Amino acid sequence: MNALRSWLSQLNRPEVTEFAVATGRMPSVKISGAFQAVDPGALTTEDILMLLSALGGGRHIEALGAKPSQWHIRIEGIGAISVVAARQGDLVHARMTRMQPSSAAPGAAAGPGAAAAAPGAAAAPIARPSQQFSMREHLAPEEAQRPPPRDPDAKRPSSSELAFDLRGGPPPPAEPRAGRPSTPRFDPRGEDAPPEPRAGRPSTPRFDPRGEDALAEPRAGRASAPPAEPRAAARPAAAGPRARPSSADVPAGALDGLLAMARDQGASDLHLVAGRPPLLRIAGELVPHGDPLDPAAVESLLLPRVPARLSPVLEAEGSCDFALELAALGRFRVNIARHRRGYKGCFRLIARTIPTLASLGLPDAIGLAARHHQGLIVITGPTGHGKTTTLTAIVDILNRETSHHIITVEDPVEFVHARGKAMISQREVGTHTRSFENALKASLREDPDVIVVGELRDTATVRMALSASETGHLVLGTMNTPSAAKTIDRLIDLFPPGDQQQVRVTLAGGLRLIVSQRLLPSADGKRMVAAAEVLPGSVALWNLIRDSKTFQIPSLQQRGKGLGIIRLDDSLADLVRAGKTTLEAALAVAEAPDELEAVLSGKRQPALAPDRKPPAPPPEASRPGAPEAGKGLFERAGALFGKKGG
Repeated sequence: MNALRSWLSQLNRPEVTEFAVATGRMPSVKISGAFQAVDPGALTTEDILMLLSALGGGRHIEALGAKPSQWHIRIEGIGAISVVAARQGDLVHARMTRMQPSSAAPGAAAGPGAAAAAPGAAAAPIARPSQQFSMREHLAPEEAQRPPPRDPDAKRPSSSELAFDLRGGPPPPAEPRAGRPSTPRFDPRGEDAPPEPRAGRPSTPRFDPRGEDALAEPRAGRASAPPAEPRAAARPAAAGPRARPSSADVPAGALDGLLAMARDQGASDLHLVAGRPPLLRIAGELVPHGDPLDPAAVESLLLPRVPARLSPVLEAEGSCDFALELAALGRFRVNIARHRRGYKGCFRLIARTIPTLASLGLPDAIGLAARHHQGLIVITGPTGHGKTTTLTAIVDILNRETSHHIITVEDPVEFVHARGKAMISQREVGTHTRSFENALKASLREDPDVIVVGELRDTATVRMALSASETGHLVLGTMNTPSAAKTIDRLIDLFPPGDQQQVRVTLAGGLRLIVSQRLLPSADGKRMVAAAEVLPGSVALWNLIRDSKTFQIPSLQQRGKGLGIIRLDDSLADLVRAGKTTLEAALAVAEAPDELEAVLSGKRQPALAPDRKPPAPPPEASRPGAPEAGKGLFERAGALFGKKGG
């Protein structure tokens, strides 16, 4: 704290206007437009974060990103200062500026303890924070004095450079730069990136929903003219350091109203796409609702909901995923992406309460998975067929009935588990951990009993999951595979040929259960019903895996009902017989449609368990072309008496 006060005391010097810090650099002060080092030691990221926390930025540190954050604080003996900070990976940059009393935030005005201006300070008045926040200009004094080169042929700034206006509006129009020092701009690519040539009006580059083929407006002689994009003119600037599109051009609460409508209609997803009306997925079908949305309206609905930490991800990669929780409407899994005509958003509606296996219509045998103390359990099926919901129902059984330590790793967290008998920790990739692999590696040191992996998506994650299942942990995960047999092949094929035999041995001893499920529309077309394929671990299955005979698994499923195996087609047949779905819907997802249709029409008997005897054949006389009844009876009686007599 003494070092902090010593650094900030530099702001009391009349010639000093700003104080700046950066990771790996010495603190510096700005005098006459140039930065000068004030301390011989370089600062680490931890040092700067502690400094920002001491300056009242505790609630801002978690949200630091490429877009700068700003707040105000009053320090006794110094006065009111404005703090602007940004973070790019492991690099943190911050700037502190002493404010005029008129520009201080409410409650941050300089009081009696503020330092008075020294005589002669009128020649160097206290400045407001710079309208352009730059990480580059205080990295080194010689760099700060060298303006970036400009290309007279360039029409607009590079999309990797972001203008930052503390007033919350667009950057001011270009002014003649003769005799005026250039203000470097914020470059999120880091200090080593070469500056992009810039010319004309320094406007903030934004995504153009008209597409990449839209013609650029000529800008010569229009330094102060508004941008040519129609959406920019229709959308007023947002207040605050993170200038995002406001919802002023759409009714207040419009998104909340659409989400409420989706819940009332029983939809599983809500799609908002530029140029299309809102689309609700009801019983597997997309149903339009309302009028088409223009690109500006979609952008105004979606972008304010993107978390600050994911704004750079959306800009760089074109899409991002996160969870949205609204007190009155519940939780939603959200994906926001760019496309040719603008932005699009998909909102997956998450149930308000955690479902049970019975409410999902799934076999009770799946719940037996909670009795295992170690091994691997995989829930499979195509995307959007309820894998996460089934996995959550199993975890809920463990949470209610056991005293285990459960660790979940998800991207993002969908269902939030309440406190139960078990101790449960839910971690989100990107927020609480860097990746599934890192989370699994760290969880092995946290004394877990159960590890839940949102998705087994790559070799590294599967390797860690198999390793955890071998070391006394119960591992649950999901995969996007069409059937139980192909799930085993996928788990093995993820590894190089030299490791596949070892993987087979691991699966042969640790695989406890595979559940493959499908969702299909109900008979009334208002909801979805689930059909499940259940393949529990058994000696017969393990032998096929160990001996590289997974192609024989379908044959095992045909004759393995006594082992608790449930075929997908048998589950579909039960749903059709119960009137829960239609024959057409069942045939669309069946593995053997012809066989399923023959069984349901009575042309073929369903497969029976080994311990059940087939029904007795009808009397010979009842079959077409049979011999006379009396003759057949006497012949059989004679044969019987002949055997007895012999």
